[in-house]
Amino acid sequence: MSNWYLIHTKIRQERVALENLERQGFECFLPLIRAEKLRRGQLQVVQEALFPRYLFIRLGTGLESQSWSPIRSTVGVSRLVTFGQTPAKIDDTLVSELRAKSESTEVQLRHFEPGEQVVVTDGPFVGVEAFYQMADGEGRVMVLLNILSKTVKMAVSPASIRKVR
Repeated sequence: MSNWYLIHTKIRQERVALENLERQGFECFLPLIRAEKLRRGQLQVVQEALFPRYLFIRLGTGLESQSWSPIRSTVGVSRLVTFGQTPAKIDDTLVSELRAKSESTEVQLRHFEPGEQVVVTDGPFVGVEAFYQMADGEGRVMVLLNILSKTVKMAVSPASIRKVR
């Protein structure tokens, strides 16, 4: 009999812990999502952990199962999540649903929709509201500013605008 449990990893070492645990023969699962991130002024699609600092591990409970003792000393692992002294069991259906979700190719976009109201957060037009028009294909976005009762199209970095709430 085996169950899923939760591993708490060291900061930004989910993949290191996963690799080292799998190398020792443990069955593990690290749910990943694809998301748009701003890196060096460019929007890039990256894979990141759905639950930062956590990954799932399937562990046996019978006499024939693998020893749990190497888990604590595995590089990247902080600890096995427990409630008091009891390791926290995770429902199989939850892990199955997370596996199905993480296999989808849907990207968690933080992009803007054409016509969406934004505010400039950097540069000479800080605080000026504008309307998002489109990405220009060169890592910048086009916005329409209303300056002196005239609409002006301007290219800005995606990092220098945010949505108006």
